[in-house]
Amino acid sequence: MNKIILASASARRKELLEQLLGTDFNICISSYAEDTGKDLDPVNLVMHHSHEKACDVARNLTEGIIISADTVIMCHYEVLGKPKDKDDAKEMLRKISGQQIQAITGLTVMDTASRMKIMEYEITKILMREMSEKLINDYLSTGEPLGKAGAFAIQGKGAILVESIEGDFFNVVGLPLYRLSKMLEKFNISVLDLQS
Repeated sequence: MNKIILASASARRKELLEQLLGTDFNICISSYAEDTGKDLDPVNLVMHHSHEKACDVARNLTEGIIISADTVIMCHYEVLGKPKDKDDAKEMLRKISGQQIQAITGLTVMDTASRMKIMEYEITKILMREMSEKLINDYLSTGEPLGKAGAFAIQGKGAILVESIEGDFFNVVGLPLYRLSKMLEKFNISVLDLQS
């Protein structure tokens, strides 16, 4: 069977893929630089980023199945990526306070040998709680918001900021496992056959 390669530096995506596939995959970090300022709607933006990450990694490989993903948070038609710094994170948390937002992930699965590829996306709705300035500052002091799309981590302490979700929980973390498993089936890869 073809080796599976995760084109991501994200520890969260690595953990989620381990949940699905066990540890029998490689990580190859893409050097593609994401540009959230691109003139694309959020769905096409994450699809574009995931595709470019996969293509970047594929350039150095002759075989293997590449999995790449890109996740953004959308609030009132504004795309929120990873905050640049603590002030940016605070501004994002103020924006999403009490709002229904969306986690949008673009996924690309590519066979480097045949160049066959499938691109799909997942959207999850999230209702955020109303956040006081004290709650925002307390959460910022954990350091958790930095490096997270939308400045919160649902799988960490940021769980207390989430009132409810509609859709795939794993998508909010960064890798929609159900959709990914269905995509892998199209490459004749059954997740259950890979469990150790």
